[in-house]
Amino acid sequence: MSLADHLRELRNRLFISAIAIIVAAVVGFLCADFVRDAMRGPINALAETRNATISYGTVTGAFDLLLQIAFTLAIVIASPVWIWQIFAFLVPGLTSREKRFILGFFFAAVPLFVAGACAGWYVFPHMVDLLAGFAPVEDATFLDARIYYDFLIKLLLAVGVAFVLPVFLVLLNFAGMLSGMSIIKGWRMAILAIVLFCALATPAADILSMFVLAIPMVMLYLAAAGIALLNDRRRARRARSTAVDIAPVPLADA
Repeated sequence: MSLADHLRELRNRLFISAIAIIVAAVVGFLCADFVRDAMRGPINALAETRNATISYGTVTGAFDLLLQIAFTLAIVIASPVWIWQIFAFLVPGLTSREKRFILGFFFAAVPLFVAGACAGWYVFPHMVDLLAGFAPVEDATFLDARIYYDFLIKLLLAVGVAFVLPVFLVLLNFAGMLSGMSIIKGWRMAILAIVLFCALATPAADILSMFVLAIPMVMLYLAAAGIALLNDRRRARRARSTAVDIAPVPLADA
């Protein structure tokens, strides 16, 4: 394909992705009230012990928040379409081995990202309760709706991406760029990094929330190391069998 053909194909795939996101945004806008009510749950629990509420700083603040929620939901709902469009655009330039790697990464990464986002959603109310608890009870807690929503989204994205990182380790191992023994040898630094990340993602005083995030991440890291070791052994056996097959046959004595 010429450069013009590639650009034309890219335009078509971007157009399909944009249409899917726009259609999904309509669905997202219809579900935005439900999401906003779910977000308000930790604030309602906090309001039982103190004066706490979500506030809007402008006249259009509530509508802007609904649009932001709708657009976020649209990206999630339409993700199978636009991810497939990206993959279909890249497929012609990939080998069959690379295609298997990408497909395997995709089908493993998506469930792990969803699981990480669910874990982030679980610890979110505990974080709101703990962080807001630093304010005196007699003081009012007025949380800006947009900042509150941004805080939630960043938490879900950070934890979701953290759950996907072990898949990158396996992908690098299958690509021959990282050995399983290297992953095992770095377990101390990995666990330290996981604990530090969980301590930053959750309040340090909330030990339960930190362990809720840290334990599955450590298990995923160890699972990635185990898969990498098994792949290294399989690769070594294949290399030995190949060496035996191509070994020269000794000539018979004359």
